[in-house]
Amino acid sequence: MIPLSTGNAAERGTGEYRLYEATAAVVNGEVLFLSDVVRERCLRGCGAFPGDERALLSLPEARDRLIADTLVRQEEEKLALGTIDNAALQEAAAGALGIMRACPSPCAREVSDEQVRGYAARRLLVREFLRNRVSVFVDVSEEVVQREIEHRASRTGVPAGDIPADVVRKELFDEETARGVRNWFDRATSKSTILLSPLEGR
Repeated sequence: MIPLSTGNAAERGTGEYRLYEATAAVVNGEVLFLSDVVRERCLRGCGAFPGDERALLSLPEARDRLIADTLVRQEEEKLALGTIDNAALQEAAAGALGIMRACPSPCAREVSDEQVRGYAARRLLVREFLRNRVSVFVDVSEEVVQREIEHRASRTGVPAGDIPADVVRKELFDEETARGVRNWFDRATSKSTILLSPLEGR
């Protein structure tokens, strides 16, 4: 990622310039504004997407999350994907709105219902994309599961028969899925042009 000089925009007020927007990043020509990043930090901090944990992020961390979602959305558009089941979207949006209305953070009052629905739609698209392009290819064989059970048994002293195979299988599947997702983002990032503006002091 290459630093980009701040793209501030200002308008003439009462004899002074007033900042009304600034560029936070440019992802393959698509501009992400500072306001987008601030809103992302709020939404992530409230755990707005149903099932997500609350994540207290710095502005650079929130920008990284937004960039990652942008890369997925751009790939979906390139592949002519990105359709969402209406019922699933309505459920996710309703859940997200409920979470934001109950969120104690003052910033939650500054995010409109339309923006919350848009966030829910984006997160749903990202989840489905990664599930269909990454998770579907993850395979954890019984041999691998048994080997892990034996390893845990020897390490902990717990009899192998007392270690539930379904729990081990899910943990290994989740680990492999997370690794696959990281690899996908590494490849997507390496093929993309991502320019960053300084966020210090914001």
